[in-house]
Amino acid sequence: MLQDIENDSRILIDEFLGLAKLEAGNLFVLGCSTSEVAGEMIGSHSSLDIAKAIYDVVVASMQALDVSVCVQCCEHLNRAIIIEKDEAIRRGLEIVSVVPHPEAGGAMATYAYSKMANPVVVEFVKADAGIDIGGVLIGMALKHVAVPIHLTKRNIFQAHVQGARVRPKYIGGARAKYQ
Repeated sequence: MLQDIENDSRILIDEFLGLAKLEAGNLFVLGCSTSEVAGEMIGSHSSLDIAKAIYDVVVASMQALDVSVCVQCCEHLNRAIIIEKDEAIRRGLEIVSVVPHPEAGGAMATYAYSKMANPVVVEFVKADAGIDIGGVLIGMALKHVAVPIHLTKRNIFQAHVQGARVRPKYIGGARAKYQ
């Protein structure tokens, strides 16, 4: 099962990167219910092994593009974000005091916290793109305006997957022109 999840993750992230138009310096948010990946109800069967299988693939792909990765916690931590401290400081984010664990934050946030060099938790980010695995609602962690990315790979094992990127807002009236 873990090898299938890792393979699914690799296929998904490769397709996503081909469509997302990410650039060096962008921020990517990963939201993932490992319970949903395993075919269980969100928040009921956290798995650090599943988190590892997905996170390691995603981070390696993003690092190759110089894109920073942050991870959204579950609702028990108000969907706070795990991020490297230097990235939080660079972006002017307020650091809060909490450490995720599988029952509060979720397995993905817990695993990310254990793997990052100097992790911190912040309440909010405005990411440039992201992937939502299992319906964890990453939309609140994206900049306005989020644009869905329609992926042909729609699941990682048992969990539904949705990708998104952002674009600048359209402003102005009838005479405005856009790229």
